Amino acid sequence: MRTIDWVDDGIELIDQTLLPERCETLRLETVDGLIGAIRRLSVRGAPALGVAGALGVALAVATERDPADAITRLRAARPTAVNLAWGVDEAARHVAEGFPAVLRRALAIRDDDIAACRSMGEYGTALLTGLLGEDGTGIRIMTVCNTGGLAAVERGTALGVVQTLHERGRLAEALALETRPLLQGARLTAWELGRMGAPYRMIVDSAGPFLLARGHADAVLIGADRIAANGDTANKVGSYALALGARRAGVPFVVVAPETTVDMATPSGAEIAIEDRPAEEVVTLRELRLAPHDAGAINPAFDVTPHDLITAIVTDRRIVRLDRAETLASVPPGPRAAMPS
Repeated sequence: MRTIDWVDDGIELIDQTLLPERCETLRLETVDGLIGAIRRLSVRGAPALGVAGALGVALAVATERDPADAITRLRAARPTAVNLAWGVDEAARHVAEGFPAVLRRALAIRDDDIAACRSMGEYGTALLTGLLGEDGTGIRIMTVCNTGGLAAVERGTALGVVQTLHERGRLAEALALETRPLLQGARLTAWELGRMGAPYRMIVDSAGPFLLARGHADAVLIGADRIAANGDTANKVGSYALALGARRAGVPFVVVAPETTVDMATPSGAEIAIEDRPAEEVVTLRELRLAPHDAGAINPAFDVTPHDLITAIVTDRRIVRLDRAETLASVPPGPRAAMPS
């Protein structure tokens, strides 16, 4: 199952706002429709946003009188995830060559994301095997937000590693944070873990650090929406708390994201723009009011985990051991890992 694709001159994607109750495909034939879907999180996740951005440029060239304006608005739809802007820019380089060239580049980005996710699964599994050994009891993973196939085209990033572990009989259990305020962990990650038949349990966000201290997980895996040049990582809010808990408990904390999420033009996490989303996401839940009508909220969609709390960054082309003083600059990207036949 693909999260997003180009079908019959339009974009089709799984509407993630309807899960887990309904799995429905949303068809988009205008750039404004795509921008709306991105902003309301019908499509989300850094790799999926990169593909959406590239396909959106193809849609703009095919349907808009002024594709340049539409492309600019699409690029700015969500500021923190670097992949959206990257996907837009990559496809936009071919606008002068015409629609067929733009679509070819967008579809190449789609296909490349599928290959990247498979490679991250291999690299991540190799890293965890090296860090934790093979004692035959299986590995217990804690994760936040949703980083599976719904966040990419297929398989995903951090949850893609979990899937690879499960397929090889190496996963003992996945502990998925519910991920307030929009419950991407409870609604999406649990749905994906159930579909793959993996053993899992849900936990509330605030229980994560305590359960790490009590030895309930062997490693924490998260995705990323932007990785700065020094390794500071922006991800769904709640990641920083898990990193602090993991450090205290002596548990590896691993970031899994494609090379396209690495932003060497951003020196550190201090320069990452953090999206501030509407208060309604906090004070309501699917139109059910949770707080008094006069209650406001601070609602950062992401937080930034400092690089010194991260054990390693896994991409589709390398493993960077920050705990060994390696850096993104000192470890160059290599070949993708091949899945065993």
